[in-house]
Amino acid sequence: MKKIKCIIVDDEPLAVALLGSYVEKIPLLDLVFSSENPVEALEFIQRNEVDLVFLDIQMPELNGINFMKIVSDKMKYILTTAYSEYALEGYEHNVVDYLLKPISFGRFNQSILKVQERFPLDAAKEVSHFFVKSSGQKHRINFDEILYVESIKDYVNIKTETQEYIVLDTLKSLENQLPANFTRIHKSFILNLNEIKSVGSKKIILNSGHEVPIGDMYKSNMLEKLK
Repeated sequence: MKKIKCIIVDDEPLAVALLGSYVEKIPLLDLVFSSENPVEALEFIQRNEVDLVFLDIQMPELNGINFMKIVSDKMKYILTTAYSEYALEGYEHNVVDYLLKPISFGRFNQSILKVQERFPLDAAKEVSHFFVKSSGQKHRINFDEILYVESIKDYVNIKTETQEYIVLDTLKSLENQLPANFTRIHKSFILNLNEIKSVGSKKIILNSGHEVPIGDMYKSNMLEKLK
């Protein structure tokens, strides 16, 4: 499975950290470099393979537009800036999307969907796992091992047949990362549809014997997916 190798170039440390945290949530992306210095980023590109650049436009040493002119169309870009007037000029280059700061994860995820459309099929295929941080460690979890995900206040519980992973995250964020066979069945639950044994009026029984609730407003959508 070929991941999309990406770098982050932004002169604001907080912006680099935020985008880095977003990239970590997307299994398709592989963050290979990040820097607040665009010249350092140019040097990295000359020595390494890069597919996608998250690029701030307004930087003092070298702005993003000139950065793209130097690199040309060697790779694709997602532009990030607080100034909307740069958008049109940016799209003259090999730009996939334009993100206006402050950037939410939802908007970021929309950009990645556009990225997948622009890359070859072998790079955009759905990956089979992701990594989460739980109990101070990073864990690899295969999607097909997950029974359901439950929201618990500021945390989520990712439940497999043998393990539970308590993760500081939101149900909405996890929903954006999981493949198509996962769907929201309740305000507090996302379910792996492949694990369903039977569906009742108020609850679902899984192949493992676990029971999870189903909300009225989610039921019709879930049944449609099961078709």
